[in-house]
Amino acid sequence: MFGYVIANPDTLTPEELARYKACYCGLCRALRLRHGSLSRLTLTYDMTFLVLLIESMYEPEAETGAERCAAHPVREHEYSHSAVTDYAADMNVLLAWQNCMDDWRDERRLLSRAEAALFSAAYRRASEAWPEKARVIEEELSSLGELERRGEQDPDAGARCFGRLMGELFVYRPDDAVWAPRLRRFGEELGEFIYIMDAVLDLGRDAERGSYNPLAAFAAGKTEEELHDLLTMLIGECAAVFELLPVVRDAG
Repeated sequence: MFGYVIANPDTLTPEELARYKACYCGLCRALRLRHGSLSRLTLTYDMTFLVLLIESMYEPEAETGAERCAAHPVREHEYSHSAVTDYAADMNVLLAWQNCMDDWRDERRLLSRAEAALFSAAYRRASEAWPEKARVIEEELSSLGELERRGEQDPDAGARCFGRLMGELFVYRPDDAVWAPRLRRFGEELGEFIYIMDAVLDLGRDAERGSYNPLAAFAAGKTEEELHDLLTMLIGECAAVFELLPVVRDAG
């Protein structure tokens, strides 16, 4: 359920696109420096969005530079790094490890267990730095697994679980009584949209395989347009919360 929050390059100015790429490369760099080169395999655009939003909210000091790396060995590429980048790198590792373990518990996929073993030291460091985040991610993914095992047909149940998980990720400063609740609410709305979007896109494949899909019962008899309207409503609710945030930098 990750990889949906990406930028549309056709709507960005050259400056905005360069800024987006610099944050993405900064996150990749932070993963390497904090958790080793292999951790970069867990990199997602979703966490790049997290960096952009939280930096816009709190405006931390940032370091910029240019360097070559394994992915860009010929030409230097610009990067941007802040304390928020490190936070997002840790969240990326927590999510990746828990996702691998969830796949192992549910499907006994040896590859997932092996991947989790590769990132176990990184997960331990990240969970020690952010114990509450690690706890919430583990609990909500476990709840999602239980819903799937019992074949829960109410899609809102799973959406709320994933919404709570995402809401926790967006609370960078829990002691911020002003903006933390709104950031949590935004993350919850975004998480619920992502969960339903993922289920919509998997409907056909899951039906062919006889696999569980939380929307199967709800979507029976629904047209593609009706499902599109559902997703439009959900992302509209998310956008309404976003508009309440004081986002100026990187708003595009």
